[in-house]
Amino acid sequence: MTLRELRRRLGHLDPAREQLGRGVDPPRRLVGAHSASGAHDRQSIPYLSGSSTQALPAPADQADLELEVAYCVGAVISPLLSNIFLHTVLDVWFEQVVRPRLRGRAMLLRYADDAVLVFACEEDARRVWSVLPRRLARYGLTLHPEKTRLVPFRRPGRGLDQPGTFDFLGFTHHWARSRQGQWVIKRKTARDRFNRAVKAGTAWCRLNRHAPLRHQQEMLGRKLQGHFAYYGITGNSPAIARFRFVVVGAWCKWLRRRSWKSRLTWDRFKALLARYPLPPARAIHPRYCPVANP
Repeated sequence: MTLRELRRRLGHLDPAREQLGRGVDPPRRLVGAHSASGAHDRQSIPYLSGSSTQALPAPADQADLELEVAYCVGAVISPLLSNIFLHTVLDVWFEQVVRPRLRGRAMLLRYADDAVLVFACEEDARRVWSVLPRRLARYGLTLHPEKTRLVPFRRPGRGLDQPGTFDFLGFTHHWARSRQGQWVIKRKTARDRFNRAVKAGTAWCRLNRHAPLRHQQEMLGRKLQGHFAYYGITGNSPAIARFRFVVVGAWCKWLRRRSWKSRLTWDRFKALLARYPLPPARAIHPRYCPVANP
């Protein structure tokens, strides 16, 4: 299995031109609005005749529009352009060119610029591993040198090496036993995502420690519920419970620092939690990843 995460950067726009030419008006309006906003880097894309763009009207001479798309990380346009661009560069190429030439089964899973390629045969994985960098280089793209790797991910068994793990969309995927003793693919919160969420929650408690307690309870409850809504899956209950425990500890710490006269002991804080409760950690999406036959 091959884990590949593309750099968050768009280079040449040839595939994007082709896909936008087939598209409908809303994506064109969004690209035009992003171009008019000035939050972009200098790249050119021909004006698409026949489209109705309110933010950027068609020039009389049909000249190229100046679009900045190379450094729009975090903007609304970034995932849209990633999907438009990589649909031709990666998705169509994999389905029409790569898959018919493979010996075993293969699958491509992609979200924006994060992708996982799964192969039943190691030989197929190594063949695609050697070809993919050249494919992306044709369009000015590169693979992330640290996050791109070949991961053996077979079902554990006697005489086999310990399978590896990989991160995808904020989860670390790994093999583990279910309650019935069967091997299943479980997911847990990735370490970097967990640390980032903890830092954000702690920083919020520090900056808002002087706000009314009711307001702090409501905001922390929303943050916890948002975290549970994404990471609350079967097998990840220890991670979300640990996150809630850390956030509750940070809340107690910064409430104690509202004043140097504070005498907020842990018993008093537990009484405060009883009056201003926070939502419990629970799995909202109860399911396992399906496991293919070995």
